[in-house]
Amino acid sequence: MNTVTMGFSGPTVCRIAGVTYRQLDYWARTNLVTPSVTAAQGSGSKRVYSYSDLIEVRVIKSLLDAGVALPRARQAVNCLRDQVGGDLKSVSLVLSGSNSVLAYSDGDIIDLLKGGHGVFNVISMDSVTADIDTSLAQEVESTENRRLAMA
Repeated sequence: MNTVTMGFSGPTVCRIAGVTYRQLDYWARTNLVTPSVTAAQGSGSKRVYSYSDLIEVRVIKSLLDAGVALPRARQAVNCLRDQVGGDLKSVSLVLSGSNSVLAYSDGDIIDLLKGGHGVFNVISMDSVTADIDTSLAQEVESTENRRLAMA
C-alpha cells in the first residue's frame, strides 16, 4: 500500500486523525486544510484528502490538544508548510505555551510563531507519520474484513 499516493475520504481522515467531521469541514471551508486530491464541488460532493493533508490534520489536532489556539495553530501550520514542505519525518514540532518551533535533526531550530517560552511538549513528526501509517493499515484491514463479510 503506497499511502503517499492514496486519497482518503473525510470520514476516514476523521477516524485516523481523531477529529470530528465538523472540525474537518470547518478547516476545509476556512482553508486551514484543503483536500489536495479532490475539493468539494458543491452540495453532496465528496472531498478527497492526500496523505500530506492527513498529516496536517493530525498536526493541527496535536497543536489544539496542547492548548494552542486555532489562529496560532493556523499560523504554525502555514509556517510548517513553508519551512518543511514534504520532509516531515526530519523534524520535531516543539510546543511551548502558545509558541511552536521546528527542531531539525541537524540541530537547526526555526521559530514558527516568533516568540520564546519554555518547552513543555515535543511532537516527533516521525512518530506522527508512523502513527498515521499504522492507523491506515488498520483501516485497510477493517475495510477488507467488512468487504469479505458482505461477500
